[in-house]
Amino acid sequence: MARNLAEWPQATWWRPSVRLAALLAPFLTAAILSTARDSVPAATSVLVLVVWVVAAAATGDRLAGVLAAISAGAWFDFFLTEPYLRFTIADADDIEATVLLVVISLAVSELALWGYRQQQQAARRSGYLDGVLAAARAVAEGKLPPATVVDVVARQISEVLIADSCRYTEGPVRDARVAVLDHDGVLTRNGHAVDVERSGLPADEYIAVPVQRGPQTVGHFLLTATSHLAYPTREQRRVAVLLADQVAAAR
Repeated sequence: MARNLAEWPQATWWRPSVRLAALLAPFLTAAILSTARDSVPAATSVLVLVVWVVAAAATGDRLAGVLAAISAGAWFDFFLTEPYLRFTIADADDIEATVLLVVISLAVSELALWGYRQQQQAARRSGYLDGVLAAARAVAEGKLPPATVVDVVARQISEVLIADSCRYTEGPVRDARVAVLDHDGVLTRNGHAVDVERSGLPADEYIAVPVQRGPQTVGHFLLTATSHLAYPTREQRRVAVLLADQVAAAR
């Protein structure tokens, strides 16, 4: 499946590095622009500094975008408004320019973050579709033994639901404590629907994804999510059930 775009930035060094760069880049840029402040208009300097805010926000880290916006405003004041090399502003036009720089930077940062989230969602949908198509293709071609299809589907369900483990069990679910996922993506436990978006997948019991052939339940996948809180969307949960149905066709 396609790799989630949010995975690689989680390295421990990544976010601190981005945030440090978000603070330093506007400082260095404003310092360089100050050497040519007589020939570079203030409006041009503002646009150059906003570029760093966009770059920081495009990483998907909101705090980095905010830090870049604040840094840009502060160093614009320090290097490019009179009196120079002081955090004070004497001219009303410079005050307006500084305020606009910060406000515009924050607005652009939010727009960049919105685009980043949209890109993430598109990548996830593509990954889910690839998984379903791969499983369906394996079943249709009939080249893989049922046990292999089960293993492939189990891995994909585990990825989609952000679970720790997933294994297949023959027959219907017989333990009332196990939460069961239906075709509408609704998770039910002890007769009550679980608000997955709010509370996440149950961490103290198994989650079952039934494998149905018509009205008959021929088996189910048992998942655990004990090491972390997982909040799969309803779309993800429905994809997991659709993947499980491929096993019924292979057996």
